[in-house]
Amino acid sequence: MRKQEIRGKVKKTQGKVKEAVGILSGNKKLEREGSVQRTEGALQEGLGKARRKVGEMLTNLGKAVSG
Repeated sequence: MRKQEIRGKVKKTQGKVKEAVGILSGNKKLEREGSVQRTEGALQEGLGKARRKVGEMLTNLGKAVSG
C-alpha cells in the first residue's frame, strides 16, 4: 500500500467522523464538510490503488520481456 492510499484512507475516515458529528449535533456545515472530505479521501485512495496497479503491471511486463 502506498502513501497516497494511506492518506486517502485517513482522510476518508476523518470525513466519516466529521460527518457523523455533524449529523448528531445538527450542524449541517460540519456534516457537509465531512461528506466532502470523505469523498475526497475515497478518490485519493482510489487513485493510489490505480497507480499501484499500473506500477505492478509495468513491473510484471518488464520481467516478462527480459525473462
